[in-house]
Amino acid sequence: MLQTLVEFQRTIYLALADQIKLLSAGGGWVAFLAFLPMGVLFGAAHALTPGHSKAVLATYLAGSDAKVSRGLLVSLTLSFTHVTIAVLIAAFSLPLVSIALGSVGRAPLLEDVSRGLLGLIGIWMLWRALSHGHHHKHEGEAVGIMAGLIPCPLTLFVMTFAISRGVPLAGILFAVTMMAGVALTLSCVAVLSILFRERLVHFFDSRPRLFDIISRSIEGIAGLILAGVAVWQISAR
Repeated sequence: MLQTLVEFQRTIYLALADQIKLLSAGGGWVAFLAFLPMGVLFGAAHALTPGHSKAVLATYLAGSDAKVSRGLLVSLTLSFTHVTIAVLIAAFSLPLVSIALGSVGRAPLLEDVSRGLLGLIGIWMLWRALSHGHHHKHEGEAVGIMAGLIPCPLTLFVMTFAISRGVPLAGILFAVTMMAGVALTLSCVAVLSILFRERLVHFFDSRPRLFDIISRSIEGIAGLILAGVAVWQISAR
């Protein structure tokens, strides 16, 4: 499955490279604009591969009381941040990319900042579960921004290639369609996580005290997982 996704992405990326080369050689935009919808498939397939904070998103939403609309907003925020950070890195720091990136397609400093902030969210969730604290209205969006600080590596590749060929607009347009694809996959993860939690809520409707205990336990476990994963990933780098 993973190999199929990788090959699918490679096929689209090579076709995109050809389109950008044609543009840089003076070709028209009509063919490139017709190719753009492939970016949605590219982003959706890319988001299915390991990474992209799917586990963070699912863990947070399973331990929160967010509804589907809020979960979709969190996934959209994560997708927007994830892709936009990569675009900004490529657009404003291209001469420094080879220095700033620890290895191809990575930004270690941003990754550590993202994981550190998510660890703090995890500790906050754990404290709230133990102290019967209340959820803050915009906490979900904050989680989306923090998780999205890790830049999308393929967006970095696309933007860097487009800029090096003198057609940065092509990279930006393709990044926008990629963002839509990433958002589609992450939105599915968000909805499934929330529906799973709501099924549990329905099952325990007649046992409010038991549900309260289980609900706080889930939130506490989610907080521990977020904090633990953050510490492990930062220390292992």
